[in-house]
Amino acid sequence: MDTSIPSIPRTLDLPGLLEKKSHFLFGPRQTGKTTLIRRTLPGVPVYDLLDSSVFLSLSRNPGRLGEELGPDVKVVAVDEIQRLPELLNEVHRLIEERGIRFLLTGSSARKLRQGGVNLLGGRARTKYLHPLTSRELGERFDLAKAVQRGTIPSIHFSDDPSADLEAYAGTYLQQEVVAEGATRNAPAFSRFLRVAALCNATIVNFTNVANDAQVPRTTVYEYFEILKDTLIVREVPAWRRTTRRKPIASSKYYFFDIGVASALQGRVLRPGTPEFGAGLETYIAHEITAFSDYRSGDSLSHWRSTSGFEVDFILGDHTAVEVKAKENVSDRDLKPLRALAEEDLLRRYVCVSLEKRARQVGGVSVLPCTEFLDALWDGAYM
Repeated sequence: MDTSIPSIPRTLDLPGLLEKKSHFLFGPRQTGKTTLIRRTLPGVPVYDLLDSSVFLSLSRNPGRLGEELGPDVKVVAVDEIQRLPELLNEVHRLIEERGIRFLLTGSSARKLRQGGVNLLGGRARTKYLHPLTSRELGERFDLAKAVQRGTIPSIHFSDDPSADLEAYAGTYLQQEVVAEGATRNAPAFSRFLRVAALCNATIVNFTNVANDAQVPRTTVYEYFEILKDTLIVREVPAWRRTTRRKPIASSKYYFFDIGVASALQGRVLRPGTPEFGAGLETYIAHEITAFSDYRSGDSLSHWRSTSGFEVDFILGDHTAVEVKAKENVSDRDLKPLRALAEEDLLRRYVCVSLEKRARQVGGVSVLPCTEFLDALWDGAYM
């Protein structure tokens, strides 16, 4: 365990989840799954499938798992389950016959979604672990630092975050995608990955991506599915309930961590630049997604009309959120929220900004970013 990373309580309560049922826990590499297990499930047997000896032993004889677990064992953790999907048959048997509750972690759900894999038939629920949130960081939270470095624990607290982000991108490319056999053309995927990062927080033009990455358009669709399956990119679908203004149907795509996205882009996000605005939007997407997965369960979508009005996020069917990396939000900045408000479909309209104090402009709440995040985690937008 890296002792330079402070001990930060995470929102996800593993003991509480496992009191009731087995769970899959998915999250990108280094988001803290293994650390969370060690800190919150002391004494629980852990089978780490990244350990070659453990992997080889169980791949030769999956039944050994049951043989090694004594009669008093009630909870077991299996780390990186996607490396050995066939072990799920034995897990299924132990759940049924011995009532053992399993925590099955992974950084990719791709192999588990392929045909013939036992997904335990509803005997395990699914949760996701995200990079650190503002609520988890508490007094350590610094907005500019979060946008510039991202909040993957080992990178956020690193003494050389740029080097670590570059290494993370390389590790991801090699281990998550190429080593798992998701694609055999590493150079093509590497070109695509940088182009995809440059499309972060936008509606993606797949034809342009194909041209820039020098791969067929059909391959671009396949590669985006790989990014989604490996939890590196999240798709935010269009919200299409408006009738006065016709909505477009295209999704937006966000990288799970703005630090990783900016490293792949080759950019440093400095306050006051257009890139920082997209970075702030991506960070807010991370916070809202984490809150939804940990607490509310609300869907996340975006709205854009064919006439050009655009609102960054729609939470469930109740709150519209526009992100502006500005210290002075103008009436023009609020036009998309006002246009959406004319539909009279939502309860709240919020502009998240870099302003110092909250204010109300008509029906729109203009909030400092930290104030919005505090209200979000306090349950104000549910």
